[in-house]
Amino acid sequence: MQPGYFGEFGGRFVAETLVPALLELERAFHEIVLGEPFQREWRELLRSYVGRPTPLWRAERLTRAIDASGTELGELWLKREDLCHTGAHKINNALGQVLLAKQLGKTRIIAETGAGQHGVATATAAAVMGLPCDVYMGAVDVARQAPNVARMKMLGARVLSVESGSRTLKDAMNEALRDWVTNVAGTHYCVGSAAGPHPYPTLVAELQRVIGDEARSQWAEGPGGLPDAVVACVGGGSNAIGMFRAFIHDEVALYGVEAAGEGVETGRHAATLTQGRVGVLHGARTLVLSDEHGQILEAHSISAGLDYPGVGPEHAALMRSGRARYSAVTDSQAVAAAHLVARTEGILIALETAHAFAALPEIARAERKRLGRAARFALCLSGRGDKDLGTLEEATR
Repeated sequence: MQPGYFGEFGGRFVAETLVPALLELERAFHEIVLGEPFQREWRELLRSYVGRPTPLWRAERLTRAIDASGTELGELWLKREDLCHTGAHKINNALGQVLLAKQLGKTRIIAETGAGQHGVATATAAAVMGLPCDVYMGAVDVARQAPNVARMKMLGARVLSVESGSRTLKDAMNEALRDWVTNVAGTHYCVGSAAGPHPYPTLVAELQRVIGDEARSQWAEGPGGLPDAVVACVGGGSNAIGMFRAFIHDEVALYGVEAAGEGVETGRHAATLTQGRVGVLHGARTLVLSDEHGQILEAHSISAGLDYPGVGPEHAALMRSGRARYSAVTDSQAVAAAHLVARTEGILIALETAHAFAALPEIARAERKRLGRAARFALCLSGRGDKDLGTLEEATR
């Protein structure tokens, strides 16, 4: 397989101006990120600054609320990434990339964000390492994620509102790439998901693998053995690939859940894996929402973090090979799941993660058929939901 490809997906489809920077980043990934000195410094930051390891929590009341009989959903354990500093898994990757940028002598950080969690994480990492930071964010997301916009500004970042296109994550990423082309010599583009041109999908997945590695170790020490299945939400796919990579060579079922928005039949959705076509978006060949002429379609989700018409190429390859299975749930199903988790477990989950919870009944039925018994699940709770309270209140009026 060619470097940077996952089967037929991946690659590096960018302007020539960016190729030297991506080659530099590829070399740095192998020579610095995978090296012992970087790993020691980054992992110490994760321990003492982020608060890792995050706990694995058994959600007993939620389990019985979903399946009172216990015949399908046996056990449900949550990997609590919402308890990371800044409130989501995004900080694992942001700290790693900004630490790398500093070692490469970069003097400025840029990022794009949808739900704001990656923007907050990048602004945080830039602040603690003393680098200026600009964050591109679609105007729609600026409005619906106002708490995170305020947090980024408080942390010293400039938030640049993007008015083009659908004014969401796709358009923010377009503007960040344009900025990078212009200022590539001294600027590091801190990509937030396992998407984009090579080596970003590999770099982000490696920095997020800490989620799955911890969950695997904690499962062995707690419930014992391995879970029957692992579940995570998928937009670009960073929390999911971080969770999946630790179990990918085991007999553990992998389930990703994306956003069906108002329903896939309405055309207003972000179900890229289950409804998309092969195409190129933001520098990678992957599955995208496009028309018959290859034009990218607008995505829709109540969750700003899932509102993206593409997906990381490794997820496209996992789906094509059948190693992972993907489904989609609607906005209303996600909202209902967020309320259910809050009232049974006392946890306010992000709307992104709510999609994974909403799919649990269907996934549990599938696992019951596969195994012939109730299954044990590990679910990645990727972020906390205080940023979504306004959206949740509006959706439930």
